[in-house]
Amino acid sequence: MSGRAGVLSPKQAQILTEFRGRLQDILPNLPAQHDHYLLRWLRARSFNVQKAEAMIRKHLEFRRLMNVDTIVSDWKPPEVIEKYVSGGMCGYDREGSPVWYDVIGPLDPKGLLSSASKQDYLKTKILHTEKLARECRRQSEKLGRNIESITLIYDCEGLGLKHMWKPAIDVYGEILTMFEDNYPEGLKRVFLIKAPKLLPVAYNLIKHFLCEETQHKIIIVGSNWQEVLRQNIDADQLPVVYGGTLTDPDGDPRCRTKIKYGGVVPKSYYVQDSVKVQYDSSVTVSRGSTLQLEYDVKAPSSLLRWQFSSDGADIGFGVYRRTKEGDSQKLSEMLQVLPSERYNAHLVPEDSCLTCPEPGVYVVCFDNSYSLLQSKKVNYNVEVLPPAEGHLQTSSSRTNLKLQ
Repeated sequence: MSGRAGVLSPKQAQILTEFRGRLQDILPNLPAQHDHYLLRWLRARSFNVQKAEAMIRKHLEFRRLMNVDTIVSDWKPPEVIEKYVSGGMCGYDREGSPVWYDVIGPLDPKGLLSSASKQDYLKTKILHTEKLARECRRQSEKLGRNIESITLIYDCEGLGLKHMWKPAIDVYGEILTMFEDNYPEGLKRVFLIKAPKLLPVAYNLIKHFLCEETQHKIIIVGSNWQEVLRQNIDADQLPVVYGGTLTDPDGDPRCRTKIKYGGVVPKSYYVQDSVKVQYDSSVTVSRGSTLQLEYDVKAPSSLLRWQFSSDGADIGFGVYRRTKEGDSQKLSEMLQVLPSERYNAHLVPEDSCLTCPEPGVYVVCFDNSYSLLQSKKVNYNVEVLPPAEGHLQTSSSRTNLKLQ
């Protein structure tokens, strides 16, 4: 059986009932509670209810940590991303699913990652995905049937070596992993059009980030790509430049009001060329190790702020809070406040902060445990700022360095 609502086997229906029962404590916090939504997670884990439950609970934590529920209304990407990240949603396929275009050729990976942080780029992709999810819900209401996935068109014309720059591949891998872990069954099909000879090389670099089911949805189309697109998308929903009849109101065949075409990022946007940070501290994090900095936060709603850069390569970074007294608590036993991620701080210095909801000892961790060959020099500033409302006293902090 397909594992979809209305065509479940008796065993699958039983597992769905069990799955819903296991999730009673978190159902109100999920983006949707209907069977169609829950079945996506079960299909992603081959109806293994334990694995599906672990996956969806981890997703809920992802939504909390990344503020996903409010990202559409409360967050806007940096100007350089708005202007120079290509792609966009335009039209619907014949089954009513939104169509998203990724235009690869004009994309300037090095320029973008030299001008905005990797985290801003990842958040932009989350923003796009959440907007598409909302569009699927609107289509479901409009058409009276469940729409839960999109058609994706990769325009590969101009794909070259610049797109296979290692930091860009690493970021793209994180994006794909994020999709696979948090938006299962969100893709209906993927069309790769205008593929150059370099495509197999590029695909081999990223295919290990994709589950087998996703790989089966990828269709590489030859010279008849316009005909194939028209078989799946009505002409009036397909831009003229892609073989249809759709234009912008001003007659633009590329539909630039919906699809961005990127371009070379001007060097005036490059952060390292325009921002000079004076760092108070510098330390080398040995290969295969971590650096932990501890700060006493005395008052709730205090602000923990950090700035850091790394020399030559990326560095992991996360924030934790101790949950018991003493110095014996391992990092894995602490409360994760900001998930540890790898930052391209050798390209774009990081400058961010978080509000500490309650007092305690907060641990800032620079993580180089994944690097078996290279030590990393990190320059950093970290400070605790008192709450803004009515707290005039300065919070004291203590800093312990732990290299592990």
